[in-house]
Amino acid sequence: MTLPSLSLVDSDPAELAVDAIVIGLHSQPDQGGALLPAAGAESIAAAFDGKLTSTLALLGATGAPGEVTKLATLGTISAPLIVAVGLGDEPSGSAPDRETLRRGTGAAVRALAGSPAVALALPLPDDEDAPTVLRAVLEGALLGSYRFAGYKTKPQKGRRDPVAALQISIADAGDEAATAELRRAEVVARSVRLARDWVNMPPNELRPANLADLVTAAATEVGLEVEVLDFEQLKAGGYGGIVAVGQGSEAPPRLVKLTYTPEGVAEPKRVALVGKGITFDTGGVSIKPAAGMWEMKSDMAGAAAVAAALLAIAQLKPGVAVSGYLAIAENMPSGSAYRPGDVITMFNGKRVEVFNTDAEGRMVLGDAMARACADGTDYLFEASTLTGGQVISLGKRISGLMGSDEATALVETAGATVGEPAWRMPLPDDVRKGMESEIADICQTNANLDRAGHMLQGGVFLREFVSEGVEWAHIDIAGPSYHTGEATGYWTKGGTGVPIRTLLQIVDDLA
Repeated sequence: MTLPSLSLVDSDPAELAVDAIVIGLHSQPDQGGALLPAAGAESIAAAFDGKLTSTLALLGATGAPGEVTKLATLGTISAPLIVAVGLGDEPSGSAPDRETLRRGTGAAVRALAGSPAVALALPLPDDEDAPTVLRAVLEGALLGSYRFAGYKTKPQKGRRDPVAALQISIADAGDEAATAELRRAEVVARSVRLARDWVNMPPNELRPANLADLVTAAATEVGLEVEVLDFEQLKAGGYGGIVAVGQGSEAPPRLVKLTYTPEGVAEPKRVALVGKGITFDTGGVSIKPAAGMWEMKSDMAGAAAVAAALLAIAQLKPGVAVSGYLAIAENMPSGSAYRPGDVITMFNGKRVEVFNTDAEGRMVLGDAMARACADGTDYLFEASTLTGGQVISLGKRISGLMGSDEATALVETAGATVGEPAWRMPLPDDVRKGMESEIADICQTNANLDRAGHMLQGGVFLREFVSEGVEWAHIDIAGPSYHTGEATGYWTKGGTGVPIRTLLQIVDDLA
């Protein structure tokens, strides 16, 4: 799906020749719930001669975050339609919360599907916060307008095309910082939307070789260095975890490495991003229940996020050296599948006793993380749809986070900045003790198949494959990576692209 075109305008929003204009709307609890137009809508409110908020209230508007109310202007301003999006209580500072703006903008732009040209007259402060607030608005608009093209043979009745052109009203359309934010938003949104497309593809269309080929083509186009290891090379290279998981499928596994090297930076910080790329997870011999198994097409969301982050990094060109490792396989039951009871020798030489073939993600990630450390890195950030325990513990919006102090702090800060929250969890000694094996170095799960601390078991296992001195973080995105409900904010049904923007913010912070 084509990205909406973006432009900055500094003329009067009431005079813009567009199909619709989006304004913000605040509630005022201390004024009995009275409504207040957000900054940016002053001229539009004036055109309604003081009756804008009372009319919106008659239509049911309350100013609640993300609420969308449409109002025909009847010639009062140039645009025939106003869309007022709720931004919550009147802010104490110069602008609403960034995530509230991001979600509200996404909801408003999505509600305007069918409108070719839309203007956004939303609150943008004229101070040092202006670029980050503008970034939130731009990201919300571009991500909220996403729609997966799908495979229907006939057009859906009543389905309207997403907004094609967006004009963003700001104080100075020629401002260099604002222009830079616009270009950045386009790069980031294209990458997130591509990752969403990959996650939303059906598993028969996206088997390991297909995903590796799609990533290679996209990476080559933006100038990344690409290395792809096939099944025979993985066996020869000692990648026992990836080989074990992938050997049950007729579609062999792959390991894809993407490398970005900054120009003109002497001894840059080195960052490794690792992603789980299980293109479909049946559970293998330890097969999953049939109910909901179709969602396991999204089990490659971590790899999609890492690949998309590298694509954006190649275009944004930060002064940090970044490598991405995608551990790609299909976990299938067959006569050649790995079994409970197998002992697998991993890339770093550790031997793992397998108890549950449905805990395959940690097997492929262990190899990829060990390879990243062997190549040399200062920081390692790994993203994976690893455990159902994450969803049970933290729900569908907050990622589970484990690792070393500095790396997890970077993830927490970045996630809070971009609206992709993560919550740090412990790595207790007693969990590691419960994973002792009588015949190998470690059990793949708790030796009693006890699901207590299930999410923590994943983090404890992955820690075994991080070299000493490397700052590392494991981000469990089992819930946040895939949205199953109705569209909300800038999330549409299906893949979300979490945690691409977190990874990009981490790289920015390190740079």
